[in-house]
Amino acid sequence: MTFTAFLRALNQVLAAGIGITALSLWLYALTFNLRNRVTFAYSVVLLAVALTFGGESLGSASASPALADLWYRLQWLGAILLPAAYVHFADALLATTGRPSRGRRRLSVRLLYVAAGGFAVLLASDRLLGPFVANVPLPYHVATRWTTLFALYYLGTMGWAWINFVRAYRRTVVRASRRRMAYLLLGALAPTLGAFPYATFLGSLTTSAPHFFWMLATLSNLFTTVLLVLMAYAVAFFGVAWPDRVVRVRLVHWLLRGPVAVSTALALTTAVRRLGARYLGQPYTVLVPLTMVLTLLLVEHLIGATAPLWEPLLGGWQSNPLLAALHRLEDRLFTQEDVAQFLEAVLAALCDQLRVPTAFIAVVEEGDLSLLVAVGEGPPLPETPPHLLAEAASRRAPLRWDGYLLMPLRHRESGALLGVLGFPSDANLDADARATLRALAERAALALTYHARGRAAAHALQALTRPDDFIPRLRAVARYDQQKVLATPEELPPSAELAQWVKDALSHYWGGPKLSRSPLTRLQVIQQAMEDGHEDASQAVRSVLRDAVERLRPEGERRFTTEWLLYNILEMKFLQGRKVREVAQRLALSEANFYRKQRVALEEVVRVLLEMEAEARQEKHHQPPDAPTP
Repeated sequence: MTFTAFLRALNQVLAAGIGITALSLWLYALTFNLRNRVTFAYSVVLLAVALTFGGESLGSASASPALADLWYRLQWLGAILLPAAYVHFADALLATTGRPSRGRRRLSVRLLYVAAGGFAVLLASDRLLGPFVANVPLPYHVATRWTTLFALYYLGTMGWAWINFVRAYRRTVVRASRRRMAYLLLGALAPTLGAFPYATFLGSLTTSAPHFFWMLATLSNLFTTVLLVLMAYAVAFFGVAWPDRVVRVRLVHWLLRGPVAVSTALALTTAVRRLGARYLGQPYTVLVPLTMVLTLLLVEHLIGATAPLWEPLLGGWQSNPLLAALHRLEDRLFTQEDVAQFLEAVLAALCDQLRVPTAFIAVVEEGDLSLLVAVGEGPPLPETPPHLLAEAASRRAPLRWDGYLLMPLRHRESGALLGVLGFPSDANLDADARATLRALAERAALALTYHARGRAAAHALQALTRPDDFIPRLRAVARYDQQKVLATPEELPPSAELAQWVKDALSHYWGGPKLSRSPLTRLQVIQQAMEDGHEDASQAVRSVLRDAVERLRPEGERRFTTEWLLYNILEMKFLQGRKVREVAQRLALSEANFYRKQRVALEEVVRVLLEMEAEARQEKHHQPPDAPTP
């Protein structure tokens, strides 16, 4: 393999890696944070970059000239979309720093997308590009006057976007935000400089100066790869209420398990294929799929094996003992299912050693014994008299009750009664059996002790999951616009968790666990409905959601017009419980359009619910205290 051929192969792998990275980051934006305007505009930029480099990689590897022509047109389609996406991204970035558009910037973004559509029409009609030259190391299209016009349009539009980038950087004050904005500006160079199809204007260099051309292309792709990741890191913090450490760990996991793993497999597979063609006479052998599979497995294994080394550095766990303890909590937490599984083994061992047909363990809950786990066949646990708990708490030896022997189980440290271990009273308790009973009772008490600690930790952590996430959301919007620190809760965008809770509750409007156990029950407006109407949690959530939907009802008689569309979707789909196809047909919508409108309708319900929550809190705040009783 010559040096030029090596550079060409390396350039193809790098171009494919950039396309894979852009596509992976695009999926990341769609998955985690598409509601934010900056992230949405950035996703359009990533889509354009993925089209550009994906088309270049596939076109350079195509053996058929007709197929290569098609892929290089896909590259040009990405380059056509990129300038409008860049101006859109710069406008959203500038608005985030407290400089919203008065209408002119938004209009210009729309006009640029229209211009991109016009250039795409020229591309499809063979006017934008000239003939396709395929018999060169890097195929390219001959430039035309329309190509020159597009190049001028590209330079002018990108220059305009960069002016807005600099304006956004100058408006940033906080040191961390200013540093990330600098990362973003540096990373934004990658699509600007690397995505333009230079081969159309420099195609002759591939034959006259191949070493220089391929070295330039390889350095450009390396530069683009690094800066694209840097840009993704900067954008990942926009509009998210997660702490910075969570954003870093999520993004690195995504990059390692996606672009790094796939690009590594692609590079090694390409190398094996080319070596097979050179030394074995055939490019595709059994080594090609074997290399791909083994590479993916090994890379994924290395990521998992090394995660304990780099995750604490990114997540700040080493310097913060609380974070380290919380990170280990999931592995050490003893849930009720874990306790029941372990105690079943304890009771099975007890039945085998004492030769009894049944045994059970009951725990103390609200002043009574509640059955936790039982093995064998025996009568259900009857109601326990009040004096039984007092007697069990005052002694350590087994006590007789209703045909059973009850062994008290105490907290390992405080000695408080946690529950009892019961088995038939006719068991033969010799010296060995008593020793076995004491050992198994100690194991059971230790398990209940761990379970009590886990429940205490869960109750302490519930405060972090309440829907009142005002400070995290405020921190998210104030990262790059310090004036947003003065925003009220009603002015902030609703949290993604609240939107999901509303959707789940409406989906189970006529009954289901996501209604009765909905986190919405912790909202003040739900609590107030429970107090005023003496309703249970499900009825209160159903009543408040129905009121929120009714607030979206337009005035007058019901109609099936655009004005009534959102209300009709909510009322027919959720309150009446009709099927999606039936509602879509009744409203003359396609199912895809129905789901888009349903998402908008649910966002309106969230907005109304936040207004109702603000009214409930204000009413509670201004409520006069109860009059003193005489």
